[in-house]
Amino acid sequence: MGSPFFHELKKQASLMLKEKVIKPARLALTDVTSIQLMTEDVTNGNSLLPLDTRTLKLISRAAFEIDDYWRITEILHRRLLNFNRENWRGPYKAMILLEYLLTHGPLRIFEEFQDDKDIIKQMGSFQCVDEKGFNWGLRVNKLSEKVLKLLLNSSYFKEERARARKLSIGIKGLGSFNPRSSSIDGNLKEFSTKSYERCNSDYIYPQSEESMFLVEDEVREAQSRTEENAMWEHSFFGNQHYQTKKPLL
Repeated sequence: MGSPFFHELKKQASLMLKEKVIKPARLALTDVTSIQLMTEDVTNGNSLLPLDTRTLKLISRAAFEIDDYWRITEILHRRLLNFNRENWRGPYKAMILLEYLLTHGPLRIFEEFQDDKDIIKQMGSFQCVDEKGFNWGLRVNKLSEKVLKLLLNSSYFKEERARARKLSIGIKGLGSFNPRSSSIDGNLKEFSTKSYERCNSDYIYPQSEESMFLVEDEVREAQSRTEENAMWEHSFFGNQHYQTKKPLL
């Protein structure tokens, strides 16, 4: 009964119980938003919620609205700032999301994270090999190198966005597109309810720790979705100005 597995099971059961009670209460009693909770959860190193492509897409679209933009970026700044040798999982997951936002989100992300370059560079020298022999340090190093290059080289940044756009374009003539469409709001509502109320066995018994974090390769596959095609072609995409409650560039 005192085995590490049993201890971990109790820990995850406790986390699930807290999420079931506290998260819905925050939504109901504070000004926290579903997208804010989603960003907090998927960049939390102690959370078993996966940072999958569907979540990346939802957060990226939400970032085009100024209120959600500030909520999302504040969380990412905080996660990155807290990086150290013991606390690396959350910052690593935050960096995965940052890479996606740089290539798919508002252009303003490029300037927003210029002051985070030093901590991202520091993550490039991180070393960690787990008990199974998996080299997490190398994984973090490669992602750090990619994100740092996006932030340091404006030409490369533009090329990567153009490449992502080219891969995304497929269906034409979809008309106007609002990043906060009903379909997106529906997905957020589903996240804010089902994620906290449904006991998903994958959250308690993850197949492997790798499955919680190794999503960079999956990110590339998300670039061919129909809704993202419309995002790239939307008229506000090339506009440098933004207002509250308006799509943000």
